[in-house]
Amino acid sequence: MNYTDRIFPTNKGLTTYLDELIAKNYQIPTFQRSVVWEQQNVKKLWDSIYKFYPLGSILVWKTDLKLQNHRQIGGHQITDTNFSRTEYQYILDGQQRTTSLLTSLYGGSIEGRPGFNPLIYVDLTIPIDSDTDDESYRSRFLFWSEIDDRNGELKPNTVKKKKFDEGLIVKLIDIKNNFTTVQTSVFNSQTVNKDFNHQILLELSKIKGVLDNYRISFIEVKGIQVSEVCQIFERINQAGKPLNIFDIVVAKTFKTATQSEDGFYLRELIDDFRDHNNSEFLKISDLDYLQILAIIINHNVPDSGVRNITDRYLNEIKTEHILAVWEETKKAMLKTFDFFENHLHLKTPYLIPFRYFYFTVTAYFYKNSSPDYGLLKKYFWFNSFHNEDKLSNTTQLGQHIEFLSKGKKNEPLAFDRFLIDKQRLRSATYSSKGRMSRAILALYASAQPKDWEHCDREVLVQNFFFSTDKPNLHHIFPTNSEYVLNNKHKNKITSDSLMNIAYLTQITNLDITNRNPLEYMKDYDKPEFEAIMPSHLLSGEILDWARSGVLPEDAIDQFIESRVNSILADLKTKLNDLTFDVIDTIETNETVIDESD
Repeated sequence: MNYTDRIFPTNKGLTTYLDELIAKNYQIPTFQRSVVWEQQNVKKLWDSIYKFYPLGSILVWKTDLKLQNHRQIGGHQITDTNFSRTEYQYILDGQQRTTSLLTSLYGGSIEGRPGFNPLIYVDLTIPIDSDTDDESYRSRFLFWSEIDDRNGELKPNTVKKKKFDEGLIVKLIDIKNNFTTVQTSVFNSQTVNKDFNHQILLELSKIKGVLDNYRISFIEVKGIQVSEVCQIFERINQAGKPLNIFDIVVAKTFKTATQSEDGFYLRELIDDFRDHNNSEFLKISDLDYLQILAIIINHNVPDSGVRNITDRYLNEIKTEHILAVWEETKKAMLKTFDFFENHLHLKTPYLIPFRYFYFTVTAYFYKNSSPDYGLLKKYFWFNSFHNEDKLSNTTQLGQHIEFLSKGKKNEPLAFDRFLIDKQRLRSATYSSKGRMSRAILALYASAQPKDWEHCDREVLVQNFFFSTDKPNLHHIFPTNSEYVLNNKHKNKITSDSLMNIAYLTQITNLDITNRNPLEYMKDYDKPEFEAIMPSHLLSGEILDWARSGVLPEDAIDQFIESRVNSILADLKTKLNDLTFDVIDTIETNETVIDESD
């Protein structure tokens, strides 16, 4: 197919389009955004048609894919349950206009407005004042609620009700379907009084001409991949919610329940999984769930065609693929979330350095009756802190799954040399999506830090710190403390370094505020506090400074260097039998610092 065949502009008569919609020749996929139906907007729409202004194109995707689609639009059934064809026409852009036109011409129901009649009526007595008239449409196009005077109770509607009774305000649909009858009624009305040249008859003929001759522009796209559909949809809906491949797969795999076969709805399947389990990790994105399924399907369903987690291959996921792996995948995902929360003590997805960890670890747990948690811990910390990004693309993802698969089969495993740069630790600052930032905060959390005031209390008992994009993290050297402000140029490392961060309860944090460590450390100087300092990967030097009453001018640099060494010592313990090499790019060009015993 040529590029010129992929996008084809065309047009169609207004009423022909609406008739074809009712005849079920077009579908509206469920990933379309919700319709916001406003009376004035519907009137403006018809005013544009009345003046033969362009409405903008309706974008239609022609494809052989059968997607889940809306059964109704404005109360009108537009889909047969068992309907199938070789080519479907999905409205990608234009649902709002389509709904407004359909309901105002053919009636129907408007969501959230029970009892409201959306039919449009036309007052044939309203003239256009001038070429730039932009107000008369308010009186020309009316809803029944603006005409009905409730037997004289609504005085503002009395005049319009009289016009309606005389036949001068008519339904737009009657002009389309019963023009001769409407024309005869107007001709015989008291106002027109059989005057062939009366302005009202001319107005009626004009509106009939509008309905007969107004044409809607269409852009048909055909022969394109799902990934391109997502891009097109997002670009034409910049103010709305972008279309995700998850929406496409949900629509594509949907099946209606019949007497002989259960239905299937992927979104409901995942939502039910979230609702019936308890973990912060259940909040990972829909795309994460879909890509987890793709990994499991790829390695466990023969000839699935799902060879990667890109849109191109996610589009190959079929209902039967999901059903084949879902029960075991649920168990594997729960084990994955349990591993993060209760083995690594990471209580929130915001602490996972690579989102691909969800995929690799779940693949490891899938149908694995005897998982090696020691292996998984080593795997997690090795890849989280390694100086290279070890898990940031799909090629690496495949290598990781193959690596863990060997462990799953009890085959010999060998980790590569572990390499870490001290300077990257010193200079790391908070970033909600940064790999090193998350890794450091994950390491702090894994130590199960205790509160400084009440030393028997765990700090990370709830997802408190990461409820917003900027978590509530305490600076050990408060950034606005007198010491930091007075010694900015005497320390090489900024106080914003993550080496200057600790998890504390809000009460303790507020108690410290912007006081110097010399001052506030004295409040916590007790054996219990000294005992829990390792749970924050802290050495005792800051407590020694508080006891002596003197902070060195470069205390931040000294403190951060000590914290870096504590982190390295903790990592070395976690990676105990691996080759563990440290470099320091602040001092030399990748000269290895011997960290062997």
